[in-house]
Amino acid sequence: MNRLEKIALVDDKDNIISYEEKMLVHRQGLLHRAFSILVFNDKSEILLQQRALSKYHTPGLWTNTCCSHLPQNIDFTTYMHERLLHEMGFDCKLEFAFSFHYKIEFDNQLIENEIDHVYTGIFNGTPIPNPKEAMDYKWEKLDFVKKDIKTNPELYTYWFKELISVRL
Repeated sequence: MNRLEKIALVDDKDNIISYEEKMLVHRQGLLHRAFSILVFNDKSEILLQQRALSKYHTPGLWTNTCCSHLPQNIDFTTYMHERLLHEMGFDCKLEFAFSFHYKIEFDNQLIENEIDHVYTGIFNGTPIPNPKEAMDYKWEKLDFVKKDIKTNPELYTYWFKELISVRL
């Protein structure tokens, strides 16, 4: 995503109220719409990506398969599939699981204040991560991930820890 693109601002009921430039949204901590995709395989393993070191926040941390914000002038569902293909090199059927709100300020003064829509999918192939988005990936059992988050929380993104610990 071009960092100058505008993303959807929402009210506390997740109604889109306007669009604003992505970095301004994160500097001011404005409430916005996001999505997180969790892909599993037939062995009940979850596909994690390690965020590229060039990401504007949380570089190098492990997180869910794919995530982004809703940009202006594109359908939400269409964009989720485009991002999954762009970030991880594949697409699959996605089903809505739940949504939740979180807010966190990062060390670089950027703020995520999101209503995050979580979707799940099934994929059994080999991902081909885009190196601008993900520097690595791995398949892990969910029980292992939950234990590792408790042991090594600094290795994972905030939103991933939230959605795993609270919802899965």
